[in-house]
Amino acid sequence: MTTTMTTTTTTMRVTTMTKKTTNSRSKSSTKKKMMMTSSAKSFLRRRRNYAPPNVAVSSSSSSSSSSSSRRSIDCWENDIVSRHDVTELIVFNRMKMNISWAELALTVNKLKEWTTSALLGQHQMSAEEAEKVGTALSLPSVAVKLLQTVPYKGSLPTSVPTDPLIYRFYELVNVYGTTFKELIHEEFGDGIMSAIDFNMDLSKKKGDLGEDRVSITMSGKYLPYKKY
Repeated sequence: MTTTMTTTTTTMRVTTMTKKTTNSRSKSSTKKKMMMTSSAKSFLRRRRNYAPPNVAVSSSSSSSSSSSSRRSIDCWENDIVSRHDVTELIVFNRMKMNISWAELALTVNKLKEWTTSALLGQHQMSAEEAEKVGTALSLPSVAVKLLQTVPYKGSLPTSVPTDPLIYRFYELVNVYGTTFKELIHEEFGDGIMSAIDFNMDLSKKKGDLGEDRVSITMSGKYLPYKKY
């Protein structure tokens, strides 16, 4: 009889431990699913900034599919709140539609250097220019409006650039900055070169040995320090 009671008690303990283990696994599985769902939603929200669902719906799609797509477009459009959002959309749509910066410059009848800078969020566009770009890149109306606002200038996320190409210009100023200063002061006097009354030309040229070379010409108005 004692043996029977011991066996029954052991069985109950094993059953209880099994239930606890099963419940623990179930809770763990549920928690993981919730975390995965949350992570997926977060990923989709981030992904939407780079891949907005503004692709045209094919004629074979059903009306319900078209309606769903339209709701997705409207939802994404509501997420545009800054010039930075517009810049990401422009970069994505330009790539998707295979349109060059030079072609967009022709659209607004401006130089490619200024146009590229404006579309990357560094200059204000007129209503006419913004509308033309909006048509060319299939931008929503809120993006066209934001292109007409005065931006907060400055596009680099760090004081010392980490991108290799941009860093070369940082290196160039470190090496030749004092040379620019000395020669400009010697030629013009105590003043600066304006980056507002300014234009730039960037082109591809061939060197003496047939190698590709980057040619950048910058022209800025000389601004002397005022005496008062």
